[in-house]
Order: sequence, then structure tokens, then C-alpha cells
Amino acid sequence: MKDKVLETLYEKKGEYISLDSIASKLEIPVAEVQEHVTSLKNEGYTIETSSTGELKLKEDLTLLLPHKLKDSLKTNYIGKEIHYFREVDSTNEVAKKLARNGAPEGTVVIAESQRRGKGRRGKKWISPLGGAWLSIILRPNTLPINAPQLTFIAGVAAAQTIKNEYGLDAGIKWPNDVLIDDKKVCGVLTEISTEIDTIDYIVTGIGIDANIDVNLLPSELQDTTTSLKSELNQDISRMILVQKFLGNFEAMYDEFNKGNFHEILKKWRQLSKTIGRQVEIRKGTEFVRGEAIGVNSKGALILELDDGTLRKIISGECRHI
Repeated sequence: MKDKVLETLYEKKGEYISLDSIASKLEIPVAEVQEHVTSLKNEGYTIETSSTGELKLKEDLTLLLPHKLKDSLKTNYIGKEIHYFREVDSTNEVAKKLARNGAPEGTVVIAESQRRGKGRRGKKWISPLGGAWLSIILRPNTLPINAPQLTFIAGVAAAQTIKNEYGLDAGIKWPNDVLIDDKKVCGVLTEISTEIDTIDYIVTGIGIDANIDVNLLPSELQDTTTSLKSELNQDISRMILVQKFLGNFEAMYDEFNKGNFHEILKKWRQLSKTIGRQVEIRKGTEFVRGEAIGVNSKGALILELDDGTLRKIISGECRHI
């Protein structure tokens, strides 16, 4: 019902409408309308109140507001339910709570900024205003061992979106970073909740440095990070970026559910900036060096060590040498 209140305000195209009119149209009490309006304000919507108590939705076209995202979103289920926030600690944490409470597959959590964005291995992901920070709730009918494949799907969807929409040479560093000229522009974090041999839910978090001024990031990140704004020398439409990404993601996720992960892996290999490179993998306190010669069907990295032996790396932090 809150979404219907929002839609009613949006339909007025910036004109004032009374609480009574909204209540009458939706056939709910005025008090309930007021509760939903308060909730919308808490989520970041700007709703003005006139001297006579009428309401008007004031749009900020730079924000990733759900009703605008849905307008041209060409998906069947990804993003049909969107939870929007001006700021959260972590979209993944919000999504996990929603998933535990039964949120449907395809639910998206999106925020303008994150206070405690999460990267792999507990690292903090810097998430200022201007980026695209979102998490997707998934409930695939597959074994938990296949869950890491969702990271590959998100990486391919992000890299292809950037290549197709902006003509940039985006590629993927194993297992989950999207790079432009060896600088990170996007990261993926997949978290899973399982029960014995079944998946309860998966949350895939994606962070894209869209309209971010890299010079404002911490100094230790400036040499290894880029943004779409920096590469193009202009701001991009984050709305179109997110819509295109979600469309690409859903198409690949559907292929995954049909048992066609091999096709996604083929695209990942084509986009890989790791295969053929000398790399160093950190696994806890252990460091392994070698040439990355491929990725197997489960997403593990295959290294050829200096002595010619092969080693399969299931997880770890990869550094291109």
C-alpha cells in the first residue's frame, strides 16, 4: 500500500494533493495514508506539505528512486520490489534481513551511500554519494557448492553493461573485481544462507563507482581505483546504468537456472584480465605465485607454478603482478 501512495503522489506530476483524496482513491483511512507518507520520508523521499495540509512529491532526478527505476526496467522479476535508502550501513545487511523475513526472489536493496559497505574478507568498501550500491536477493534451486557462480554472473553482467553502454574496456579480475585499465571500478560480494544441502537465500551485492570523484577517495585507493565519471570525463545516468545492469543480470541468472552456467563462464573467460597474467594469490598467511592459465567449471582459478605443476585455487585474494 505504501507503493500505491507513492504512485498516487507521482501521478500528480509535482502538484499538490490532499490526504483525503489519496485515502479516497486507495480506499484506506487518512491515518494510514499519513503513516505511509512518514515512512516514505524516512526512506529519503522529499514530500512537501502546503499550508492547507496537501502533499506534493518533490523529485530529485539524480536519485535512484524506485518508481523511476521501475519506469523503464525491462525485467520480469529482478527489481520488481525495491527497497530504497538515502544511507544505510550496508545494503547486503538490509537484504539479508529482508530475505530472512521472506522477501521474494529478485528483491533489490539500493542506497545512495553506505556507512559500512562490505568487501570480500571483511574489507570495508568505500561507498560515497554518486555510486551505485545495491544488493539482490536470490533463491536459486541449486546446491550450495554452486553459490560462488553467482559472483561470476554479477561480474559478467557489470562488465558487459559498462562495455556496451559506455564503450569502455571493462574486464574482470578473478574472482569478482571489474577493472578498467587495471583499475577497479566495480566489486561483487556474494553471501549465502544454507540449510544442510539446500540454499535458503543468496544475497549478491554490487558496488559500481559511477559518478565518483576518485580524488576524494582515501589516498591509498586513488592509484588503484577509477570511476565511470573519471573514464568518460562526465557524469553518467546512474538510472540507466542500474536498469541495464539488472536486465543483464536477470538474463544471465535465468541461463544459470536452466543449467547453462558454461555459457556464462565462456563470457567470463572472454572478459578475464587475469588469465594469462602472472599473479599472486593470498590465502590467509600463505602466498602462491604463478601464471593464471584458466578457470574451471566451478570458478576455481588454475595456476601453473614455476616448477610446472598446476594448482587449483578455490578462493583467495588475487593480485596481478
